[in-house]
Amino acid sequence: MQTLLHLLQRKCSDAIVSAFEQLPKEEARAELTPSSQEEFGHYQCNSALRLSKSLKLSPRVVAQKIIDALDGIKDVCAKVEIAGPGFINFTIAPSFLSHELERQLKDPLLGAVREEKQRIVVDFSSPNIAKELHVGHLRSTIIGDCLCRLFEFLGHDVLRLNHVGDWGTQFGMLITYMKQFALDVLSGKEKTSLESLMGWYRAAKKQFDEDPAFQKHSKMEVVALQSGNPESMKAWKLICDVSRKGFQEIYDLLGVRIQERGESFYNPMLKTVVKELEEKGLVTISDGAKCIFLEGFKNREGMPLPLMIQKSDGGFNYDTTDMAAIWHRIFVEKADRVIVVTDNGQSLHFQMIYAAAEKAGWLDKNRMKAEHVGFGLVLGMDGKKFKTRSGDTEKLIDLIYGGIEEAKKILQEKMPEAPKKEIEHLAKVIGIDAIKYADLSCQRIKDYTFSYERMLRFEGNTAVFLLYAYVRISGIKRKIDADMKQVLAMNRLELAHPSEISLGLHLRRFGELLESVEKELLPNRLADYLYELAEKFNAFYRDCRIEGTSEEASRLILSELTARILKQGLEILGLETIDRM
Repeated sequence: MQTLLHLLQRKCSDAIVSAFEQLPKEEARAELTPSSQEEFGHYQCNSALRLSKSLKLSPRVVAQKIIDALDGIKDVCAKVEIAGPGFINFTIAPSFLSHELERQLKDPLLGAVREEKQRIVVDFSSPNIAKELHVGHLRSTIIGDCLCRLFEFLGHDVLRLNHVGDWGTQFGMLITYMKQFALDVLSGKEKTSLESLMGWYRAAKKQFDEDPAFQKHSKMEVVALQSGNPESMKAWKLICDVSRKGFQEIYDLLGVRIQERGESFYNPMLKTVVKELEEKGLVTISDGAKCIFLEGFKNREGMPLPLMIQKSDGGFNYDTTDMAAIWHRIFVEKADRVIVVTDNGQSLHFQMIYAAAEKAGWLDKNRMKAEHVGFGLVLGMDGKKFKTRSGDTEKLIDLIYGGIEEAKKILQEKMPEAPKKEIEHLAKVIGIDAIKYADLSCQRIKDYTFSYERMLRFEGNTAVFLLYAYVRISGIKRKIDADMKQVLAMNRLELAHPSEISLGLHLRRFGELLESVEKELLPNRLADYLYELAEKFNAFYRDCRIEGTSEEASRLILSELTARILKQGLEILGLETIDRM
């Protein structure tokens, strides 16, 4: 099902070709945008201004010739008129819009456009083994999950990857420490927790920095691990299993599906990747290390910035692993699109990884897109990086349960007679939805301030406001006791009131919005769309009585489509809906 924007763009492009046969094809493509003010039209074509120079005609003359050449436009638009210096404004006819909304209701994609299926790899969340997920992992996890949900809804083949930090020097330190102080855990006599692992890791790091003998043993343990020593591998697997259990509790709470493929997965490929880069003549030895120097990348002093793929001691690092990862995603996964979701601070790193892959002849930008989706910090009310009162980094699990508890307090106050079980269910949904939506509704590049009080408000651009709009529609259907299958089968949708038309037009633009998010990877645009949808529905509900009117069936159909798009939009954001509040 094509969008209204695509429909009008095609008609205008055809009209330009018909009216101006002398124009090259590349110049004939029409430029259309949704109008910012609906009272002047629903869509606007600006092509006349651009074409007037090459055609040597005034923009208004060009605009009129385009209008005269439009085919079948009377069936689509109630009004087509020229405004200002040569803008063409299109006002969609209510009868055509009504018909389009009926088609949209029957469409599994609710008016979204399904393009050619792609293989898309999304790398997100990415915690470190033996460390708990903290507030810094919140954005990567829910932004990555949202993008995956969008691609899956649009029918793409999506690989959700969790590139965990599960390899390197830190494991030599931790295993060495546990051999001294937690041997019963390593032997399997005692069980442990992620919290204990974190405590041992901190103690191991301190001892590594202060004790040369411990440092030496740790490095030997790393060599043993990398060589596949059975005892070291057993200890490493135990540490990973304990960590995964802690991670999974959070992923289950957030409703996030993700497949672990950590740094260790790429370990067998590292030597081969370095050798191939050397054979291509890309490697320069700098202070004993193997480096790739890329044009345009310099440090703060203006000196060339190296991508170090092998250290002077022969060891591999983060750069090597990420080069192996992009190689694997291109040649083994055969991805059409690779997306890595990390904080803005890693933007330069991934620019260099992609540039090196392109220089090596691996990454063909005409065939595959490789993108870094960066995001800002989560700030506390003091405007600084979010931390606990004691100054520690906030654990993500505590943040989530804190949201649930805050939601529970509000619900107990507003619904004192509600059963305990209902309150607990609603608190979990609303608390988690509020945390997710507060993040996703912000432009991801920017920092945002975390506030339970703000995110749990019943008014404004919040999850609760959107959930309440959905609940209101459910309440309307219950009150009327509407059998929606019968209503849809026996009645037509007929838009007449301005509030009906405004709501209907916004609903029909759902596909245009998703197309924009898929291209720009900005979830806040979907959040903004849903917020505006809820506001337009509230205006419609205020202006257009439903129950007991001659328009009851038509307005129920409009409400039903609103509910479906609200629900689908919230699901793409990773939010759960409720029928009562």
